[in-house]
Amino acid sequence: MTVEFTAVRELRGPLVVVGGVEGVGWDEFVRIRLDSGELRHGLVLEVDRDLAVVQVLEGTAGMATASTRLEFTGQPLSIPVGTGWLGRTCDGRGNPVDGGPPVFGARHEPVAGAPLNPTWREPPAEPVLTGVSVIDALTTLVRGQKLPLFSLPGHPHLELATQIAAQSTVGGEPFCVVFAGIGLTHADAAYTRDALEARSAAGELVLLINTADDPVIERILTPRLALTIAESLAFRDGRHVLVVMTDMTTYAEALREVSAARGEIPARRSYPGYLYSDLASLFERCGRIRGRPGSVTVLPVLTMPGGDITHPVPDLTGYITEGQIVFSAEAHAHGLYPPVDPLASLSRLMRNGAGPDRTRADHLDVAAQLLSALARARQVRDLAELIGVGGLSRTDQAYLDLEQAFRADVLGQSPGETRTLDDTLERVWRALLRLPRSELSMLPASLLETR
Repeated sequence: MTVEFTAVRELRGPLVVVGGVEGVGWDEFVRIRLDSGELRHGLVLEVDRDLAVVQVLEGTAGMATASTRLEFTGQPLSIPVGTGWLGRTCDGRGNPVDGGPPVFGARHEPVAGAPLNPTWREPPAEPVLTGVSVIDALTTLVRGQKLPLFSLPGHPHLELATQIAAQSTVGGEPFCVVFAGIGLTHADAAYTRDALEARSAAGELVLLINTADDPVIERILTPRLALTIAESLAFRDGRHVLVVMTDMTTYAEALREVSAARGEIPARRSYPGYLYSDLASLFERCGRIRGRPGSVTVLPVLTMPGGDITHPVPDLTGYITEGQIVFSAEAHAHGLYPPVDPLASLSRLMRNGAGPDRTRADHLDVAAQLLSALARARQVRDLAELIGVGGLSRTDQAYLDLEQAFRADVLGQSPGETRTLDDTLERVWRALLRLPRSELSMLPASLLETR
């Protein structure tokens, strides 16, 4: 049953305030008809007595209060789900932009999703190998994990995000990627489509592109569409799904803009007070369900305004997620790609996805030894700035050699280069063996005997 109202009181930014409403609920899908006959769409944000606030997905430009009609459908916004999305490129609202027909599916699911019973969850386990050495070796991504990438303005986070989306694997099991680009420039959108063309042609990719000149509301909708599609592919079709969302800072800014239009009291740096719960409602949709073979793994990418990791968006993201991959301004200045700071990065679930019977028996030991050595090398580098390299002991100089070898052979990687885990770990071994054997105290003797 649909109900139509015409008593539009106010047009406020991307919002429409309509009066005299009855039987309207929160998150209800709305069809909006203009005097010209144009059809737009919206969602109910708030209902207060006989007033309803509706966010218009296409924006309110060209609308007039006197001639706008709103049809409330009585249902939340839903989209078709299933394998029909694979290989398709759509805008942030799910409309095809690849020249193909609309996406159809046997089922429809609400884009807002539904809370997952915690007792149904299985702990994340088994790796998602990205083909990027510094991530696979030191911050292994685990199926069902949410692991954000914290970047700095001007750093190549989009290049790394598309590289991960293009070459990630799960060891021969059914796998696909859902890539949600939020607020991209047209140049970045074209780059993303080109970089992911091969995976899309193979039917292993769903690409949702929201550009910076699209309505602000679409940016809020795009990650929810991506996760709804991923949940169906994972938990109904049995695939392991990697969801890459970039840039979540742009998403948060869209949320702030809508909050300001609603006249809400702002919290930190003018973001709404519910920013934490809103981000959690997205990131917590990943995971594994007991008795079902698929999984949803989330890799959100966000830029830290001014390089400030205490900014509300990265700060709150860090509380929700299970680790972080952090970019380094120093590494970027030296021309390294990807410019990841291994000592600031962490995957809290790495032990669930790496080690014997998962990656390689020596993986965890080698990773721990390398991180310890890099921490010592950083201390030695600070000391060398005071007394000069000539004043260092041979052991200290060996640590500087190890750091140089790590940057050149492990960290340094071209955007189109895919490395196997065996190749990555052998590179790590070559760096570690620049140290005296007495310094490799975290490696079992049985491992050292084989080298």
